[in-house]
Amino acid sequence: MSNRDIIVIGGSSGATVPLKAILGALPQDLPASVFIVLHIPARSLGLLATVTSAVAHLAVHPAADGMAIRPGNIYLGVPDHHLILDEGRIKLGRGPRENLARPSIDPLFRSAAASYGPRVIGVLLSGLLNDGVSGLEAIQRCGGVTLVQDPAEAIADEMPRNALSAMEVDLTLSAARIGDALSDLVRDAPGPRRPVPPEIRLEIDIAAGERVDSDVLRHLADPAAMSCPHCGGVLSEVRDGKPLRFRCQVGHAYTAEAVAKQQEGSIDEALRVALRIIEERAELVRRMARDGRKSGRTAVSEMYEERAAEYRQYADVIRRAVLRTLPSPEPASGETESGSELEE
Repeated sequence: MSNRDIIVIGGSSGATVPLKAILGALPQDLPASVFIVLHIPARSLGLLATVTSAVAHLAVHPAADGMAIRPGNIYLGVPDHHLILDEGRIKLGRGPRENLARPSIDPLFRSAAASYGPRVIGVLLSGLLNDGVSGLEAIQRCGGVTLVQDPAEAIADEMPRNALSAMEVDLTLSAARIGDALSDLVRDAPGPRRPVPPEIRLEIDIAAGERVDSDVLRHLADPAAMSCPHCGGVLSEVRDGKPLRFRCQVGHAYTAEAVAKQQEGSIDEALRVALRIIEERAELVRRMARDGRKSGRTAVSEMYEERAAEYRQYADVIRRAVLRTLPSPEPASGETESGSELEE
């Protein structure tokens, strides 16, 4: 091809508003194909209606396995399947979730990078944590162009900010300017093709549903002393991952931030269980001390009273720890996004 003809767009919380602005600015004679993955709930139908209403001048299709890729068309990731690009066609993968999402932004970005190299333009929009950053870095490694929504205007600025922290992207623009930038970039000639790193191809195969086990995983990751938040399997740290990432023995993938987020709930639950057990223990020992006093066993009663006081001190320490793990109060209603069409 003589131009950059593959546009991949990923977003999450707060991404629908900028997405509509971007698509609405694309020309009717767009000489490129557009692929979109938003991290949406399974069985959600909201994305199709949102995109169709924003871009009546281009054809919009829910992605289907084996569907041919044609310029001037928009293809949407469908619930519970990774959207994977192959040469000239679409593949739908049922591989493990990435950051608890399927479809996930990263498999789309990686597969575009591997199949189309410098012909790819990757766009990362508003969202939480650092989803899509690894895939955007793969696009850059394979010679593609990388764009990130300006974090200052993003409703959820974590994904854009994390991308800017992990790599040097080509352009950081407001949503209102991204559509015009894409209209210009798709008419530019791509650079030379670069070799595709084998670890990128391996992660694409995992997303497609290929077999993954410890032997396969050791080609791209090293075991870590942590367990998968989803299945409890051993996590391995992806070598040279940007950002820091992990995969388990069956392929579930997480960034370090996603693992930490998942662990927060487990820590809180463990602290509350420990608090309940210690408070029950303190109450039991207090009753044993009272029984000792009634039966005239003064020494035994005093020993149990000391233990009860010690358990109450332990309970106070854990209670303070539980309070510190509680989330900060939500901002006032005027400070949050209203009427969002999709939630992460």
